[in-house]
Amino acid sequence: HRRVVRAVGRFDDNGSGPDGHPVPVYREEGALLMERVRISTHVILIVGAIFMTLPVWVAFATSTHAPETILREGLQFWPGPHFFETYNEVLFVEGGVMKKVTATTMLKNSMILGVGFAIGKVIISMLAAYAIVYFRFRLGVPLFWVIFMTLLLPLEVRIIPSYEVVANMGLLDTKTGLIVPLIASATGTFFFRQFFKSVPDELLEAARLDGASAWGFFIDILVPLSKTMIAAILIIMFVVGWNQYLWPLIMTTKEENYTLVIGIKQIYQVLNEGGELPQFQKAFALTILATLPPVLVVLIFQRWFVKGLVESEK
Repeated sequence: HRRVVRAVGRFDDNGSGPDGHPVPVYREEGALLMERVRISTHVILIVGAIFMTLPVWVAFATSTHAPETILREGLQFWPGPHFFETYNEVLFVEGGVMKKVTATTMLKNSMILGVGFAIGKVIISMLAAYAIVYFRFRLGVPLFWVIFMTLLLPLEVRIIPSYEVVANMGLLDTKTGLIVPLIASATGTFFFRQFFKSVPDELLEAARLDGASAWGFFIDILVPLSKTMIAAILIIMFVVGWNQYLWPLIMTTKEENYTLVIGIKQIYQVLNEGGELPQFQKAFALTILATLPPVLVVLIFQRWFVKGLVESEK
């Protein structure tokens, strides 16, 4: 124990009032240690948050300055007077190499890619995991490990055959060709398989006694039970789909089909190759716009995201 003395006073012998002598108050050393750990943890978190958000703040502040100021003085730390002018021009004035695309169009394309990517992966992963867990067939376990081993094959390894298949199907420069080749997910299949294996067998037996079909058991029981896991996988896959760069880069040749990430690359290319005054503020504005949707999705659905990763609701 550690002794902490406080001047609270004892009662005198006749009980009429405190005699002014301090009373020793004891606190557990473990409690004091926990307080110090908590304070140090908060300090580390605050420093880490500042370290992570400072580049984003600098990009935002720089995007609100005139191109002359950025070219002359470099990156800016405080916001400038051109916020509405810059973001209005980026969002609604056609730009790019061919002057045919706006950030609003690229935001729409990125949203379609992110949402389609996430929903497709969740549906395919749930169906694959359901078949592996609840249907008894000879190659079930080997097929699962074959699916799992595809984690060792990143997109870059299979991008050429995937591109050839999509090109032969005539799906270049289409939303279908952009989304469908990416919706198979070993990660999602693994998480849903582990979740389905934790569902009590009594639920399956009760569903059979009630005459539920295999599809009815999946829709009426497993899907409601999996809502938090679905939310977590949706969030992860939306962010992954939103940030896709290489596949949209080779799949799209028309500016009106560019995603926001591709648009940032294109505007930097124009900055490097053009002979006009570099519009760095537009590039930083596009970067901020590309950051906002994933951040908002994670913040809004944070509770579901955490529950889906750490809980198994039955």
